Amino acid sequence: MIPEAKKDAVARALREAFGVTAFEDIRRLTAGLSSALVFRIVVRDCPYLLRLIMSTDATAGPGQGDQTRHFACMRNAAEACIAPRVWYASPEDRISVTDFVEARPFPRTEALARLPVTLQALHASPPFPPLGVVNHLDVMDGFVRKFQAAKILPESETEELFQGYTRVACVYPRHDSDMVSCHNDLRPENILFDGDRVWLVDWEAAFLNDRYHDLAMVANFVVTNDAEEKAYLQKYFGEAAGEYRRALFYLMRQLLHVAYAVVFMRLGSGGKAIDPNTEAPDFRDFHNRIWAGEVSLATDERKLEYGKVHMNQALQNMRAGRFQDALRIASDRHAST
Repeated sequence: MIPEAKKDAVARALREAFGVTAFEDIRRLTAGLSSALVFRIVVRDCPYLLRLIMSTDATAGPGQGDQTRHFACMRNAAEACIAPRVWYASPEDRISVTDFVEARPFPRTEALARLPVTLQALHASPPFPPLGVVNHLDVMDGFVRKFQAAKILPESETEELFQGYTRVACVYPRHDSDMVSCHNDLRPENILFDGDRVWLVDWEAAFLNDRYHDLAMVANFVVTNDAEEKAYLQKYFGEAAGEYRRALFYLMRQLLHVAYAVVFMRLGSGGKAIDPNTEAPDFRDFHNRIWAGEVSLATDERKLEYGKVHMNQALQNMRAGRFQDALRIASDRHAST
């Protein structure tokens, strides 16, 4: 079950962490979209999580090739009691061993109350290393350019989407004060609830980033209306968010909708043109089903669906009055500083 090329490194990890060279039991875990091999192992009657990173720096996505940063972020999060305890982490061997969390169902309403506090603790932790000289908005721009170059959809189908995206990117601020330690990949499989505490796992995409990135990503799954948004942000900030913070949050949500649309349609299509008339499920229903574990994005068909879900939601939001208001609020603040 352990790849031959990793066996010596795994034995070394077990020896350094626990003083043994073999585990008593092993079971592969297949949830999630990571290319890493993840196993539940048992050593001395205790379960642990063994993670083998199989991608190289050349094949990893933005922010995911630097294992030194990856493991440093994971250790920082563990010390802040946000991530499971780290028993072993080797950037050279691309292996980590952490505590295993026995996940239990996490009701959305409970997540809505708990996750802002978790994000607050994460973002207040010592700063993670940055993503080199690349800004997270530059990464999103790269996603859009690759999608456009592949001609996956006719330009007539994406013109409104990318015009809206450009409007947001032109006014969205790049404030140092909003750059904090971010996870950047807070999908449900990376948010574990053990019945008592929330744990965040899979730190491969972590780096110093805009706080609204994490806030917006989690909101896709737990925030369903305006009242919940206000409560979610108030819980995070410790006070009413106010119109400017809410504007940035809303604009970041649109940036992420576009990024998820182009990334998942490109992944699901294999870089080839797709039928622009393909139907997509309702955004809220689809995300509720993902949160409940009823939908996996492992297949190309599901990835395409997920991309279209985000594209449709972005277009719907960009046609709303709140979109114009958020652009104005962000632009006015930027012009006055």
